[in-house]
This record gives sequence, C-alpha cells and structure tokens, in this order.
Amino acid sequence: MSPEAVTLLFLLPFQLAALERQVFDFLGYQWAPILANFLHIIIVILGLFGTIQYRPRYIVVYAIWTAIWVTWNIFIICFYLEVGGLSKDSELLTFNISRHQSWWSENGPGCVRKEASMSGIKGLDSHSYVSVIGCALEYRYIEVMHSSFQILIALVGFVYACYVVSVFTEEEDSFDFIGGFDPFPLYHVNEKPTNLLFKQTYL
Repeated sequence: MSPEAVTLLFLLPFQLAALERQVFDFLGYQWAPILANFLHIIIVILGLFGTIQYRPRYIVVYAIWTAIWVTWNIFIICFYLEVGGLSKDSELLTFNISRHQSWWSENGPGCVRKEASMSGIKGLDSHSYVSVIGCALEYRYIEVMHSSFQILIALVGFVYACYVVSVFTEEEDSFDFIGGFDPFPLYHVNEKPTNLLFKQTYL
C-alpha cells in the first residue's frame, strides 16, 4: 500500500469525527464550536495535502494546530463541567446571540421532550415551557466525551505529524542531487582536448 493511501486511511477517521461533531453543533446552534470545527476540518485537509504532496511545512502547521485544538477541547470540557466559574447554561458558545444549548440537551439517549403551554402567564401566551425527562446520560457528559475523544485523536495526529516530518527531513538530507554528495560523479565528462582526441583516432 502506498504512503498516500496509508495517510488517507489514517486521517479519514479524523475528518469523520470532526464532521460528526460539526453536524451536532449546527443542530444546537453552537456558533463558537461551529467556527472551531470548520477551522479544524480545513487544517486536517491541509495536513493531508502536505503529506501526499511532500510539503513538511503544511504538516508542521497541522501539528501546531493540534496543540490549539487540544486546548480548545479542554476549555469545552471545563465549560460543561463548570470548572473555574464557567457555566454550561451561559450563552458563551453562542456568542450571546441566542439561548440555544447543546443539541444533546433535548435529544440525548432516553430523553423525552415535553412542552407545557404558558398561556396562564401574562405576556407569555405564545411561549411554551420545555421540560426534558428520562435522560439516560446528561448532555454535558456527552459533550465531555466528544471533547475527550477529540483530544485523543489530536494527540495521535500530533505524533503522526512529527513522524512524517522526520521521515521527510531524513529523505531530503540523504537525497542524491545527481551525484552531488558523491566523491566521484555519476556522469563523468571526458575533459581531454579535442586535438588529442583527433590524434588518437588517426593512430
């Protein structure tokens, strides 16, 4: 199997994981994660292109991004676990544009969504109260598992990127530029004067 095929098979789960997370963030209108996921997808494609086209700089960019990606996912874990004064009920991930929460908050495993009319309250006749019961797993733990998985594959990607860059560097150092590193050139040019060549032919 060619190195390009190995790279494609290796980075394909990274792309699928990022796309899966992007879909659920879109469903929950989580604008900050949507933007971060979009950048992540672009950088993974850049790393794939750099590996196939032997561009170590692109792979270095991908390796640097994995460190940023790990940091971002640690922040997401802290956000949903409410570490350091963060609150999962805040509008931080939606840029204070809306009050949407994670899609999993109402659609998690076992969750039952119920709407109760609030027509009895003045000024809220057109609104309804949504309650979610029976969830087998709280949505914040699902988001934490998502981020933990992203951290894991990012660390694997970082190690792989460092390995590929080292391989490319070794190949560049050992590459023979048409005998440039050899003491005796591969293509030897006869430097005898033309008059000596004529004399040898007449003899």
